[in-house]
Amino acid sequence: MCVSMFRKFAVGCLLGLTVLFAAQGSAVAQDDAKLKGIVEKQIAAFRAGDAEAAYGLAAPMIKRMFPSPDRFIDMVKRGYAPVYNPSAVAFGSLRETAKGPIQEVYVTDAKGQQWLALYSFEQQADGTWKISGCVLTKSPGFSA
Repeated sequence: MCVSMFRKFAVGCLLGLTVLFAAQGSAVAQDDAKLKGIVEKQIAAFRAGDAEAAYGLAAPMIKRMFPSPDRFIDMVKRGYAPVYNPSAVAFGSLRETAKGPIQEVYVTDAKGQQWLALYSFEQQADGTWKISGCVLTKSPGFSA
């Protein structure tokens, strides 16, 4: 009788863990799609010259550093030209860090140089995500 109860308990635990991991995988997949969508929207806004839309996707911390859409766009044009006007974009992995998710985005600039943009995100009080930063480095060997 004791062995039978243990087996039922073990099976119950395994089923519970399976459901938990499936739910976590689903949540990660949902965030993955949401975060990619945010990056896609911002790049589309850059391409369209829509400073307001691009600025609207930035986290409050970024908006405090660049208090207007024009200042924000000027900063992006100067320091993040490959992201501002990419000829190609491809998404890499989404990683969870202690400070939040990081999305790898591979971009090719107008001259054909490849770059890796690491986008960080911050979840807002209303549950939405905003871009909290971007680190841009040259990416050897990538082709979009």
